[in-house]
Amino acid sequence: MQGRRYHPRLITGDHPATASAIAGRVGLLTGADPREVVTGRALAAGQVPDLTDVRVFARTDPKQKLDIVQAWRARGHVTAMTGDGVNDGPALRQADIGVAMGRRGTEVARQAADLVLTDDELSTVVSAVEEGRRVYDNIRRFLLYGLAGGAAEILVMLLGPLLGLPLPLRAGQILWINLLTHGLTGVAMGAEPVAKGTMRRAPRPPDQHVLGDGLWQRLLFLALVVTAGSLTAALVARATGTPWQSVLFLSLLLAQLGVVLGLRDRLLTRENLFLPVAVAASAGLAAAALYLPALRTLLGTVPLGWREAAPALAGAGLGFLAARLSGRLRELSTPRRKHADPAPAPH
Repeated sequence: MQGRRYHPRLITGDHPATASAIAGRVGLLTGADPREVVTGRALAAGQVPDLTDVRVFARTDPKQKLDIVQAWRARGHVTAMTGDGVNDGPALRQADIGVAMGRRGTEVARQAADLVLTDDELSTVVSAVEEGRRVYDNIRRFLLYGLAGGAAEILVMLLGPLLGLPLPLRAGQILWINLLTHGLTGVAMGAEPVAKGTMRRAPRPPDQHVLGDGLWQRLLFLALVVTAGSLTAALVARATGTPWQSVLFLSLLLAQLGVVLGLRDRLLTRENLFLPVAVAASAGLAAAALYLPALRTLLGTVPLGWREAAPALAGAGLGFLAARLSGRLRELSTPRRKHADPAPAPH
């Protein structure tokens, strides 16, 4: 919607008094005065120069409903139309999102619509929008996590030799990191609950890229932090005579696990216990790669003591703090989005 605001309108073929009473009840009109309602006769007479300035229409025919939808679309708005009758068919088809009633709706309305409500409850649309936003947010969260971790691994392999680390990671170690970070934890991120205030957000622009709204900047920030922390841990280990490759392997893996926890919108929620369990399991498998003889032989790692592993363990905290900071900076840099009070979609 242009300006990222909601503009609810009531369009009906009923009597103006009925339309006025309903509009007043849902807050579309300041008062229940039928004179505030524009009728189809006034539209046919050309008495309304701008159809988008009117809040309530009554006694409208199918063509007039279509004209109203087209007027909003012509001004660059995204339109949603609800209806159940044959007369609503053209407008339902023309709107960006047509919503028809499944029980009392006519076959024409159902065929013309993009979405059919099987229970005829408009509140179902709200639930569907909330679920859609939750899924979209989780997709963006996973892309941020996965791409930042992948970029960090690439940077480590490119910058390591320049810093005196000839072979930063073996192929098997990279595969093990990807398996643990993008496997269990990646799946668990998809079950994250809806964020607080999700339904109070203004709609995103239709042309916004999935990596838009500051996501790629956060991606680069997290990748650089994880890279810097992991390489620093490896350099410290090399300077102290510790097996630096194993330290780098553990640091890079734990830093990404810290990031996935830091990216949670509701940090201490119990609605998705699968994620902390997945992180704990991945951390356990990371330790197994260092201490189980079979995995050590396969991955080429060396056991580390607590002091030797301390820089790598610090990497987990660094990743967590970087993820929390990136989310906080985004909130501070994003202006407050204003939108109109929610109300039923046009009908």
